[in-house]
Amino acid sequence: MSVDRSFIEANRRSLDRMRMFVEAATDDDLRTEMPAGWTVAAVLGHLAFWDQRVQVVLDMSDEGVKPPPYDEGSVDWINDTAKRFLLAMEPRAIARLAVEIATRTDERVAHLSDELLDEATQLWFTERRCDDRNEHLDEIEQALADRASR
Repeated sequence: MSVDRSFIEANRRSLDRMRMFVEAATDDDLRTEMPAGWTVAAVLGHLAFWDQRVQVVLDMSDEGVKPPPYDEGSVDWINDTAKRFLLAMEPRAIARLAVEIATRTDERVAHLSDELLDEATQLWFTERRCDDRNEHLDEIEQALADRASR
């Protein structure tokens, strides 16, 4: 039985959306504050961090090392740990990095064999990178709209 590959187009659309946002965003847009002490750029960096995690997991798998399963209980403390570093990075650089990493991650996930994709999505990550991406892009757009209305 083959795996549903509709995620590839959904990921492409969300990546295009992120790319267009990053290309159009001003430096002030990227520095805009978001809830819980984040900025727009740091949220993009957060997306890059989790996409990069997918690549590291796939690298480990390629080397015959089985990464530990994804642990939902660890997400908050990992995000809180990464936030300080993401906030310290230059906003434009982190925004560009987010697009670069997302591009490579989407390519790698799209080309996984059905067998590895099935294993990966059960243990390590969702193939639908678009879901988190779109959720955070919606939040970014809301923060920018709120800023503009002030």
